[in-house]
Amino acid sequence: MSNFAFNNPAFQQQDPRNVATYPGAPQAAQGAQAASFQQAGVDAAVNAQLEGMYAAPPAGAIETDRMSVEDTVWKTAGLFGILLVTAAIGWVFTLGGIAAPERDPYNGFAPNMLPWIIGALGGFVLAMVITFTSRKKVRPALIFAYAVFEGLFIGGISAFFEVLWPGIVMQATLATVSVVAVTLALFASGKIRASAKMTKIVMIAMIGYLVFSLLNVVLMWTNVLPEGQAFGLLSAKVAGIPLGLIIGVLVVFMAAYSLVLDFDQIQQGVRNGAPRKYGWLGAFGIMVTVVWLYVEILRMIAIARSN
Repeated sequence: MSNFAFNNPAFQQQDPRNVATYPGAPQAAQGAQAASFQQAGVDAAVNAQLEGMYAAPPAGAIETDRMSVEDTVWKTAGLFGILLVTAAIGWVFTLGGIAAPERDPYNGFAPNMLPWIIGALGGFVLAMVITFTSRKKVRPALIFAYAVFEGLFIGGISAFFEVLWPGIVMQATLATVSVVAVTLALFASGKIRASAKMTKIVMIAMIGYLVFSLLNVVLMWTNVLPEGQAFGLLSAKVAGIPLGLIIGVLVVFMAAYSLVLDFDQIQQGVRNGAPRKYGWLGAFGIMVTVVWLYVEILRMIAIARSN
């Protein structure tokens, strides 16, 4: 026989709402219903909030303050926009205030070399400053200034070469855009990737080419080389082919791989959640490489056409 003390409805497993004699039974039933309605309201609010979050556009670089590919692309486009504007200024000043070059380079052509010199020196100094101080602080103002000076340099040298070899600027521009587009397409598709071994090889080759270029400039300035070699040692021929074309092909491959390194660093920065400001360094790296590629292609075409 069970203990009568457990006959109290409070100890029996039944629905308290069915026990009218249980103290507070009506209140408990009402409280349970109110709690149920409140929980349903909370669930509905949460579901609505989640649906709103899913429907809302994803947070961009500005909201997250994190580096993104899209934001870096816009920064790169902005820098090249500045470069093109100042390149037009450098072009006009190099040609003495005229937009169209003279077609007779031997009839009173006296280019203004000041934009070329100022752009080259200013761009080199700023590139060194940006490169060696970016670990501590990213300064977009210096990167903007670099784009300005590089524009003056590109405009000046392009105008000079265009007078000597009409149509060369368009040829070099199309070739540069083609190399950049193919490299980007191969990288985006995963066909090419940066590797530690290849990076070391390219870095050694770049240092060797830098030493060779400095030596060539010194030999040209000191008039050690024989006359008729407008590009110094690059004008010398190997098996009937100008040395500048042979080296130029290798340099184009080095520049293309440098673009791969630039794309890879941007990808790593995005993957690691780097701060948004580092997108300026990615844009700066791409600009440095593309300018280098354009100048080298411009010189290759000039050497080929001069022969």
